[in-house]
Amino acid sequence: MKGHSLFTIFLFFGFSIFAQEFDAFQYRTIGPNRGGRVTTVTGTPMLPGTFYLGASGAGVWKTDDYGTTWNNVSDGYFKTPSIGAIEVASNDPNIVYVGTGSDGLRSNIISGKGVYKSVDAGKTWTHIGLENAGQIGAVEIDPTNSNIVWVAAIGNAFKPNEERGIFKTTDGGNTWKKVLFISNETGFTDLELLPGNPNVVYAAAWKAQRTPWTIISGGENKEGGIYKSVNGGKDWVRLEDGLPKGLIGKIDLAVSPTDSSILYAVIEAPGKEGGVYKSVDQGKTFTQTSSNEGLVNRPFYYTNIELDPTNPDIVYSNANPLLKSTDGGKTWKRMSVPHGDNHDIWLNPNNPDLLIQCNDGGANVSHNGGKTWSTQFNQPTAEIYQVAVDDQYPYWVYGAQQDNTTIAIPSSAPTASGPQGTQIMMDVGGCETGPAIPKPGDPNVVYNNCKGRFSVFNKITGTDREYSIGASNIYGHNPKDLKYRFQRVAPIHVSPHDPDVVYMGSQYLHKTRNNGQIWQTISPDLTANEDDKQVISGSPITRDITGEEYYSTLYSIRESKIKPGLIWTGSNDGVISVTQDGGQTWANVTPKKLPKGGRVESVEPSQFDPAKAYITVDRHLLGDTTPYIYKTDDYGKNWTLISTESNGIPSDYTARVLREDPKTEGLLYAGTEFGMFISFNDGETWKKFQQNLPVTPITDIILNRGDLVLSTMGRGFWILDDISALRDSKITALADEPVLFKPEDTYRYRTPWRSGDFPNYPSTSASIDYYLPKELKSGVSLEILNADGKSVAKIVSDSTQLKSTKEQVEDMGLSMVFEYLDTKLETKKGINRFEWDLREKGAWSSNKSRSYKNGPMVPPGSYTAKLTVDGKTLEQPFQILMDPRLEQEGVSLETIKEQLALQNKVNQLLSEARKFQSDLEKKIKETKNKEEKEKLESVLKTIKNEEGAYPQQMMVAQISYLSNIIGGSDKKPGNEEIERFKELQEQFNQTKRQVDL
Repeated sequence: MKGHSLFTIFLFFGFSIFAQEFDAFQYRTIGPNRGGRVTTVTGTPMLPGTFYLGASGAGVWKTDDYGTTWNNVSDGYFKTPSIGAIEVASNDPNIVYVGTGSDGLRSNIISGKGVYKSVDAGKTWTHIGLENAGQIGAVEIDPTNSNIVWVAAIGNAFKPNEERGIFKTTDGGNTWKKVLFISNETGFTDLELLPGNPNVVYAAAWKAQRTPWTIISGGENKEGGIYKSVNGGKDWVRLEDGLPKGLIGKIDLAVSPTDSSILYAVIEAPGKEGGVYKSVDQGKTFTQTSSNEGLVNRPFYYTNIELDPTNPDIVYSNANPLLKSTDGGKTWKRMSVPHGDNHDIWLNPNNPDLLIQCNDGGANVSHNGGKTWSTQFNQPTAEIYQVAVDDQYPYWVYGAQQDNTTIAIPSSAPTASGPQGTQIMMDVGGCETGPAIPKPGDPNVVYNNCKGRFSVFNKITGTDREYSIGASNIYGHNPKDLKYRFQRVAPIHVSPHDPDVVYMGSQYLHKTRNNGQIWQTISPDLTANEDDKQVISGSPITRDITGEEYYSTLYSIRESKIKPGLIWTGSNDGVISVTQDGGQTWANVTPKKLPKGGRVESVEPSQFDPAKAYITVDRHLLGDTTPYIYKTDDYGKNWTLISTESNGIPSDYTARVLREDPKTEGLLYAGTEFGMFISFNDGETWKKFQQNLPVTPITDIILNRGDLVLSTMGRGFWILDDISALRDSKITALADEPVLFKPEDTYRYRTPWRSGDFPNYPSTSASIDYYLPKELKSGVSLEILNADGKSVAKIVSDSTQLKSTKEQVEDMGLSMVFEYLDTKLETKKGINRFEWDLREKGAWSSNKSRSYKNGPMVPPGSYTAKLTVDGKTLEQPFQILMDPRLEQEGVSLETIKEQLALQNKVNQLLSEARKFQSDLEKKIKETKNKEEKEKLESVLKTIKNEEGAYPQQMMVAQISYLSNIIGGSDKKPGNEEIERFKELQEQFNQTKRQVDL
């Protein structure tokens, strides 16, 4: 096979690539520009328009215009995108401390990596310790000394650890002291400093742990509760009077800035004991003011209480819903916010009507106490569970956004005329969990899952038809009692051999041929199904059964693309199974050395060898962050671990997904908890492949039409356009000679001009990748030849070379080489990329920077990239492909060539007319004879527009207008356009005869 020979080359040269960087391969984000889960917010009264948000998987963002625009400020500095707390020094808005690791312990929570500090309002950051503190619930800065900082550390969410408790620094984070510790299972979720006396501190303890099958929130009374210190943390007492005496769970605290005797606590406790408690004597005694269930709704996830900074009777509770009390916590009313699942709120102490609040849809600012809010559609922080693509042109990208909808968005500008910064987004059925899988061959049909419920969405009618397996609502059940156990993100897979065949996984593998009207179970239970894991989730206080903790379910499904009926499955309790006969017989092929119980995030059958497959297993919910990536060459009889401590992927980068390149065997892409990796030698070694991609979990990967498409848990979808160079064996053997990689065949789309707006849609271009063995100041050029060997464009890297060919550049003959300077033709050592815009020579302009630019797009056909480096010439062929939509419309290649011929004639006329105008203006300036000068000026008026508003469009403008009409879209030239060209040509000829230049 061709792939096998290429694979051999990759293995042989597998190590030389590690000396190279991949900066030439830049990712771009396509959105959605719709906010995701934000866990903490804050502001600063000294700068009322400035706010910060901390997201669960998107890092720290800042606005200085009241939420009109948001910009990330943590990228490039933070090792984790998970944020638990942000605090700005009260006397200096430049000083900001951030505790990483969200305090809402969902199963997909991302671990924290300690504390960061900025002394320039978020422009730069320094890591200042507590690397292993896990999830951080609160950060407090001493208002009298910004070097004194307190941290409440919940700890590792998935296993006991010692680095949890209350920590304090007195030197700005250079050193830390643990001043309060209960046990390696109990951490602290909140702390408050007493206004006016920061040596008085309150702290809220919490015993909490996640497992794959349950949520542990709370414990015995001695394992939780509220603590107080009056001497800066040297000594602590546990507050008890009036508080729950039995089981106690998550607690959040609030102290009134205007009356320091008043302390509120929202407490998770059994039954009516749960709710809000109030002390009016600095914690000596408490009285429960309310047991409203909305105050302790899903406490492990929410639980946040805040006070109006000017009135201790006005209290806010962030949960589901957002509640407000105006009578000291006795009665509560619901507040309307842009999104549900509320996490935090901050009110400006100088004007409490100015506030910021956050939820699972982002962060939102209000100027009027919450009556109206700023938009959440300006924060590209979506948590996306998986990615799929359809077969439209250009293709669309599909996924499901946490606590929102499924979405489909275009991979690039879908029209030639729409503004580049406009976000186009479509709900395609199902719900927040997904997946959403478009039907191959018919993108109007989308297969969906919503928390275990299967449906089929039709874009034409907007109808989502549910055909659930078992037709039973499985919410709230003990999983051992269910006929079918479905994960919230139950997998759906469409057969690569028949688009009508769809697979879905419970503990069994199910199959349908008719959109779910009839389901067939084609397997036994393919999970470990241990009895002690089949329990009601949520203990010991709060029951919580949403399906996320349903254990022993299938989590991944893939059928081989090269062998029908060869199907691999992976369960969320660590079992890998395979059938080679479409489900008639099955084998448990779990690797013997794989620690049990992990979540099989992905299974990937090889596209070159049916006996070969890859799996990624995630055990972080069991306290094991090791990346487990395995490979088999014998249908799972034997497995090899290809993610060892020494081969490139860090030991705490939990593996999320692996995909094999469909064209080059041995070329692998891996997504982890903290970013991307690539292997050129079938997993023997890995190289970081992050470039400009922000640090965030990679939840899924797909390879499509030469692009690498990603979904992330916090930053939406990203695309790396054109990975053809990665598939070239020469990339693993770069040395002392320049290399020109073969460009990917490029579809000739009409797109708007690229802008800096979000989403990042590129203008159509051919990516040309090349390697230079050393830095060069000159002597690099790129020429594009058509099928006849004729040069359609030549790009040079240095102005010296351009000046030497000045006469050639300004020659009016279209047959001459179109040569121009472009600084983006990089000359640095290593791999470089140039984006050729598919355009040939345009019209001449007196503005040198525009002259000959923006010509017509070349027609579809065969082309050659010719790279010259220090006199050495390299060539690579590639194709420019017709937009398939044009062919469906009836626009043929012959049509485009006919249009191009006319457009070039018009541009030639435009060049001549502009040059004639330029020469005429020069002659007018040089002419001294009044009569002669007036004659020349009268001729100039016939070809040049007058100055001022709405001038009559004269000859040059008319020719330019005709050029735009003809070249604005692909079409057969109209008869009016052809006749108008003849008319303008004749007018120009007559005008030229009037003047002797």
